[in-house]
Amino acid sequence: QVQLVESGGGSVQAGGSLRLSCVASGRTFSNYGMGWFRQAPGQEREFVAAINSGGSTTYADSVKGRGTISRDNAKNTVYLQMNTLKPEDTAVYFCAAAKNSWGSRNALDYPYWGQGTRVTVSS
Repeated sequence: QVQLVESGGGSVQAGGSLRLSCVASGRTFSNYGMGWFRQAPGQEREFVAAINSGGSTTYADSVKGRGTISRDNAKNTVYLQMNTLKPEDTAVYFCAAAKNSWGSRNALDYPYWGQGTRVTVSS
């Protein structure tokens, strides 16, 4: 059973930064891709960033240049560093574990999800 536990959310003013963390357990972390998605109130869940097992990354246009996804296989942890935060970044952020080694942008490729961590950015 794969379990994902996110942390690091909170309230921050526009222009600030946050680092989200997600600790995974239940399988060999290094073999699989990981992703971050977010869901704002009243909106559908959307892709933010993903990293494959080899460390290659992909980002949504909305966070490109402001977000960095990384992984520490020794700690079974994936991170999302978000800088220059904007009010439109306000959402619940979800960590997801992929079904294979790819870093997919498609939520359907992620069978395992964390409970989410809330990020609120005030102007």
